[in-house]
This record gives sequence, structure tokens and C-alpha cells, in this order.
Amino acid sequence: MEKIRKAVIPVAGFGTRFLPATKATPKEMMPIVDKPIIQYIVEEAVASGIETIIFVTGRHKRAIEDHFDYAPELEYALTKSGKEEYVNIIREISDMADFVYIRQKEQLGLGHAILMAEHVIGNEPFAVLLGDELIINNENPGIHQLIEVYRKFGKSVLGTTEVPKEETYKYGIVEGTFIEDHIRLVNYLVEKPDPEEAPSTSAIIGRYILTPDIFNALKRTPFGKGGELQLTDALMTLRKDEVIYSKDIEGIRHDTGNKLGYIKAIIDFALERADTKDFVRELIINKARELEG
Repeated sequence: MEKIRKAVIPVAGFGTRFLPATKATPKEMMPIVDKPIIQYIVEEAVASGIETIIFVTGRHKRAIEDHFDYAPELEYALTKSGKEEYVNIIREISDMADFVYIRQKEQLGLGHAILMAEHVIGNEPFAVLLGDELIINNENPGIHQLIEVYRKFGKSVLGTTEVPKEETYKYGIVEGTFIEDHIRLVNYLVEKPDPEEAPSTSAIIGRYILTPDIFNALKRTPFGKGGELQLTDALMTLRKDEVIYSKDIEGIRHDTGNKLGYIKAIIDFALERADTKDFVRELIINKARELEG
């Protein structure tokens, strides 16, 4: 069984739901307290054994490249002012993995973004992590849970979770047959169905392990919803040739792709940190008293 060494992280989107903040700043660089969202995603991948991170970027995402690069001027200024501990922190960011950047000239869907990475992936299985989803599980990172299933079956694995029926229109939806606890053999996939047409409430949440066969499936799949090449449609094409599995990911999930989810993530993370939890807890209690009064 080949080791999963590479991960694709598509980051070319405009982040329109966070305008005007994302006019000049990539949404993936928006901070959760003092660390950008994208760094949490990369740390999850690296903690799962990933060695190479492939960012599929757009022309407005240079800040992501800068974040994962060395910053000699900043390191010099920090050293000169006696703040060597910060030098170590920012140096570790660049040393986490090998970083590759591919420019997606047109935003033609998630499937298209993944297809852009074919020449870097080659003929080996790989991970895909979407930058909107934070999955917190310190004992077993989200993408590592899928790698474990891949090691067992040797086929593509989709990360899923249960969502309310009325929210199925936001996700790719999986219909499958349980073969083990939390693991399904996928029978059918559909992209963002209306609730009354959804075959289940098992939603794909932005974590995938894919075999290289996905590239041929993407090339054979017509453009779908929104005039985009949908990964979900390509997975259904792949399903005709080989089995696919899904795994309910265990952990705390934060959807930072919308304002309310982003705010909740900041609060939850701040309540877990030793340097912020007491202040934030007191702030919430006092604010609740104000509102009640």
C-alpha cells in the first residue's frame, strides 16, 4: 500500500462571503485568534504524515505563499529586539513541509482545481483538504482517519458527517451501506441536492483520500452545477469503475466558510487556550448579564 505523501489544498476562491475583509486578504489567511485558518489545515495534514503540500492558488493569494516562506527581514528584526522565541515560531511554519504552488487561471470548480495538480501528484494516492473546514481531534487528526481507511481498503475515501436534512443543499451528499462502524461503501453521490431530493443526510466535509484514477474520471466528467467541474460528479464517474468508501470523521468541526461559523470558531478556540480562556469566559458571562438586564 502506497504511503499518502502529498496533499492538495485548493485556495483560489475569492472569499466573497467575507467582503470587504477579503478584498486584499485571502480568506484562508483570516486569523483564528493569532493563527491563520490555512495554518491549522496544513498542521492537520503534517500531523497525519503528509510531506508535500500543493496549494492551488489564484493571482490574489500571494499572502499564503509568503506565510509559508522564510522571512529573513522579520527574523532579523525579532532577533535584534531580543525576541528569539518568535523567530523559532515563524521558522517552524516554513519547515513543516515542502510547499508547491500551482496557479489556477480560471475558477472552474473543485474538480478543476484538483485536476490542475495532476502533474505534481503523478501516479500515487493523495489527500485533499479544503480550507473552510477545521477539524479538531488531537488524538487522531481528521485526514489521518481517512488515511487509516485507505490503508485497509486501498481505495478512495470521503470524509463525512451527519447534517440536518434542511442543510443538504450546502453539501455533496453520500448514500451508502455501512460495512463497519462509521464506514460506508458508497453507492451514490449527488452535489448539493434540494432537501426533498437528498438520498441521505451524510455530507462530505472537505476531506478526501483519492486514488490517481480520479484524474481520468475528472477528464471524462462534464461540467455540472454552476458551470463548474464538480468533484462530486467525478467521484460518481469513478464509482462506475471502482469502489469508494466514506468515513464519518470524529472530532470537533468548525465551518469557517461563513461568518457565523467563523465567529464560533474564534470563541471556541479562545476558550481552549490557556492565555485567553479566562478572559473570554469572563467576557461572555458579563455580556450575557448585560443582555439579560
